Amino acid sequence: MTQEFIEPIPTKESCWRSIILMGRNVASYKFALAKSLIGLKEQDKTFVSLEDLALPFAKNLCEHLKISSKQITSRSSKFLDACNQFNKEEISETKLVEVTTKLGFVNVIDAFHVVSQGSTPIRFFEDDRKSKGGITLTDDFFKLTESNQFKNLPNEVEARWRLVETAWGLDISPNLLRIDYDENNELFYAAVEGSRRNNITSSRDALNGYQKGKCFYCFDDISIETGDSNLADVDHFFPYRLRTSDSDIRNLDGVWNLVLTCKNCNRGSNGKFDKIPEIKFLNRLSTRNDFLISSHHPLRETLIIQTGNSEQQREHFLQTCYNDAKNILIHSWKPEDEHPPAF
Repeated sequence: MTQEFIEPIPTKESCWRSIILMGRNVASYKFALAKSLIGLKEQDKTFVSLEDLALPFAKNLCEHLKISSKQITSRSSKFLDACNQFNKEEISETKLVEVTTKLGFVNVIDAFHVVSQGSTPIRFFEDDRKSKGGITLTDDFFKLTESNQFKNLPNEVEARWRLVETAWGLDISPNLLRIDYDENNELFYAAVEGSRRNNITSSRDALNGYQKGKCFYCFDDISIETGDSNLADVDHFFPYRLRTSDSDIRNLDGVWNLVLTCKNCNRGSNGKFDKIPEIKFLNRLSTRNDFLISSHHPLRETLIIQTGNSEQQREHFLQTCYNDAKNILIHSWKPEDEHPPAF
């Protein structure tokens, strides 16, 4: 599914998102490095020494250690020990940089471009640690920073990081962790029996990357930046009004049924509103959900619980929901115009 996410034509945006969103994680260092790279947009040099990279990299981890102490699946890390010491003001910033330069980049530089045991076809930096003591940013990195999608990437990294560290921090079996949706606040939160609710991240931030920053219906660009004129709407694929009907569809607020749309598709003059999308969009929903399932922790387990263990079960679930909704709502909808498919 990772390959399907990148293909048919690998783009800088899809390769970056596959790095952040796909595959299993054993540490959060990849997210810290991604946020550090994003912060290099304004610099006018291509080479970055490990010493220069160390402070933003370490501080990203220090900030998240304040949120969740679990940033790695192994039992201990001397590097994370130093980050915790810095947070407690037990070591200086100079010492933090020294330890980070020595220990922080041991595996993450090599692992950054590896997704599902293979390297992405587009690289955002070259490893020049042996020859120069740092990394060299590629032309593709700077082209990525100039793309329309770049402004969404920081929030996507942060959302994925929050999802992963929440799953680790709760220290329970993944199949016992449920992610629910708070429609009023447009937030995903962790629901664990016997525990208090744990807010995780914005639903927009969590879903946007899996739609490649595009409206689910027309594939126009959308934004997840608060205040942006293109700020995405969170739409229920199967309309929420079905909950007050004779429909057998349950959990309409589930991750499986939430998509991001442009305002025009959701509530414009020819908007979807409470209509059911045409049948072709059901296949698109299935594909989007498969992207989420391929991402592991914790949306994967939530989607499987909501829609089925196997691909066949999930397809049957969606088709049954569609038949039920169509019998009640009758009329289907499609946008007036569509851009070339993004997935």
